[in-house]
Amino acid sequence: MRNRFLECQAFADVHVHLREPGFTSKETILTGTRAAARGGYTIVCPMPNLNPVPDTLETLAIEQEAIRRDAVVRVLPYCSITMGRKGLELVDFAALKGHCCAFSDDGSGVQSEAVMLSAMKEAARLGVIIAAHCEDNSLPGTDPRSEWGQIERDLELCRQTGCHYHVCHISSKESVRLIRDAKARGINVTCETAPHYLTLCKDDVLDEGRFKMNPPIRTAEDRDALIEGLADGTIDVIATDHAPHTAEEKSRGFAGSAMGIVGLETSFPVLYTKLVRTGLISLDRLIEAMSAAPRRIFNLPATPDDRVVIDLETPFTIDSTTFASMGHSTPFDGWEVYGKVLKTELDGNTIYDINKQ
Repeated sequence: MRNRFLECQAFADVHVHLREPGFTSKETILTGTRAAARGGYTIVCPMPNLNPVPDTLETLAIEQEAIRRDAVVRVLPYCSITMGRKGLELVDFAALKGHCCAFSDDGSGVQSEAVMLSAMKEAARLGVIIAAHCEDNSLPGTDPRSEWGQIERDLELCRQTGCHYHVCHISSKESVRLIRDAKARGINVTCETAPHYLTLCKDDVLDEGRFKMNPPIRTAEDRDALIEGLADGTIDVIATDHAPHTAEEKSRGFAGSAMGIVGLETSFPVLYTKLVRTGLISLDRLIEAMSAAPRRIFNLPATPDDRVVIDLETPFTIDSTTFASMGHSTPFDGWEVYGKVLKTELDGNTIYDINKQ
């Protein structure tokens, strides 16, 4: 019999979009971190597809000032791999090391093998992580090879350089297989997937913008391979890829919708309900993938006073109109789930309490 209440180390999300600076009509540091606290997170790592792109200490400082001013959880940003995320000229890794959690051009794959090789060599020399959005622009994103083809290319570069290569938001069975095989060969690779890829498949996707994200939701076979990869440790981390947009941007139908959904406030309950209560993975494995593993892999703070308290037994209905995030587009709207976050503490201080909201 389950205990009704769970208290554990708070969660860490190594893949979010907080949209500030540059896109504050979608989200801000304040609203995004409030959403994180409501979801049980005390650490989030925002991606660099911002304006300006954090590709120098000067441009990064703009984002860091907003973080210092408004964040209610720890925010450890990424810097880009290339200047302006254009995939051409490398940033100054040495100057930026220590000021970011890792390097990524998320939102676009590095198309040039030569550029990625140079980035991995520099990352290996400095001991920093390359976190790759894998998408081959010569193929449609609906083709899974667009994802796994770049992973296959990059794994060989990783083997050559010894770089720590982290693969973002994997969505296909081929990606799971490639990463599992690479780990068995001793290649220094880690990876993440997101709650929507673990709980949905193409049969569930309606012609609505709330189901549109990049990479897309794929087949039931892909979903099942991801669950297996999570269970056996091939997939190290669950990250939300929280990607808010305005209501107008998500209201243009599936074809015209902006890419991305929100996830910080729904991640644990959706996964606990669909994976743990159904016996597909253990509760310990879910907590590991959402808390300990991201901290360990990205060398994030692991203070024992970052805690979350969760009600595992009382069902509730996801209602996007109540979100703290400015984004309200989620495929999980209306789902009945278990695992409601009751309280989140940062350094022993309460930053979210359901009874005081």
